[in-house]
Amino acid sequence: MANTHAKKAALSSFLGSVVEYYDFFIYGTAAALVFNQIFFSQENKTAGTLAALLTFGIGYIARPAGALIFGHIGDKFGRKKSLMIVLMLMGLATFGIGALPTYHQIGVFAPILLVIFRLLQGLSAGGEQVGASLLTMEHAPSGKQAFYTSWLLNGASIGAILASAVFIPLTKFLSEDQLLAWGWRIPFLLSAFMVVLTWIIRRSVTESPQFELELQKKSQNNEKEVVPVFSVFKNEFGSFLTVFCCALICSISSLVLIFGLSWATNNQDVDRTLMLTAISACQFAALFFQPLYGFLADRIGKRVIFVVGCVACAFGSFLYLWSITTNSAYLIIFSAILLKGVFYSAPNALWPSLYAEMFSLKNRYTGVGLATQISFIISGFAPSICYFIISSGGGWIELASFFAALSLIAAISAYLSRFLKKDPNRALQNLKQI
Repeated sequence: MANTHAKKAALSSFLGSVVEYYDFFIYGTAAALVFNQIFFSQENKTAGTLAALLTFGIGYIARPAGALIFGHIGDKFGRKKSLMIVLMLMGLATFGIGALPTYHQIGVFAPILLVIFRLLQGLSAGGEQVGASLLTMEHAPSGKQAFYTSWLLNGASIGAILASAVFIPLTKFLSEDQLLAWGWRIPFLLSAFMVVLTWIIRRSVTESPQFELELQKKSQNNEKEVVPVFSVFKNEFGSFLTVFCCALICSISSLVLIFGLSWATNNQDVDRTLMLTAISACQFAALFFQPLYGFLADRIGKRVIFVVGCVACAFGSFLYLWSITTNSAYLIIFSAILLKGVFYSAPNALWPSLYAEMFSLKNRYTGVGLATQISFIISGFAPSICYFIISSGGGWIELASFFAALSLIAAISAYLSRFLKKDPNRALQNLKQI
């Protein structure tokens, strides 16, 4: 029976992750391809592109608030209750974007409403993935936590695949006018079907057994209630800082899925369909490598694979951006698969279980959620930072160096996390020196 609950929890988290990443990244794809033309003034094309990418980053600003709100709910009232709320919030926000009037129709109110819905997406995303990973991990059989939670990231990969792939027939078979007039709305409106399916499955999942035991323990011992966020910063700040630095590796996702797509198509004259194909291909590769890394991590250790993957991402960033400058289809697809599908899959598959182990059960949802989501702000604004680097005269080497630096910080932090259980203060001192 316990194994059945574990599989059902994993399935619901998998589907929730599909919905979250599909919804979150169709916005990124649309921001890179069309939002600059339909939600912003066309007096300055470059300014419109930058503004569209900034609205993508705004979603990341809201994610820490979502982690704080839904982390509190998850640590106090249960993982399942929190996850049901965030699922509906994401679905409503995404459907709302698909129904929005354009700049041509309502002027400046169009980007304002777009930002509001993007903020709601960010709030939801801030609570979804951490809660889903904890529900899966806390249901998983002993010794299989990394493998079970790795499937959550497969859901994220499938969501990102769908987010990119859904635009391929639209850009290929619709004219530019049709795409800008109504075609772009289709991916957003389709999200409603996935939300309903996930809601039905998630309702049947039981609450985390570890969380229920923790509630019983608090009740029996008459423990004083402490606000989780205060407890995190007072008692587990070393863990918070470690996870914050480790989560910088997620900038690689923004590099491939958002900045690479925008820079290649708008600045390097690379075909849109080629870039969308490369992104889909690397996500398909991740579907194989992520569970493989999870399987291996349960046997040889999570930290080793995480660190090696981060270091590989540092080198892969140079190869990927260089390949775009060559305009070679084979090189672009190969480097995207290598960076996002092979290298990045290592830390991406393992972070849910690795980060959770750094926090106590009573603060886990809030601690992991807040640390990762604050860190994700840097990832969210990475495309905008890259355009600033370009405007300052930087080229692909400077861009790659930026992403390589973030990857190496993540690698060092993960390595230093081995001190947390033995001596939290030592880990904190080491991290402050990075």
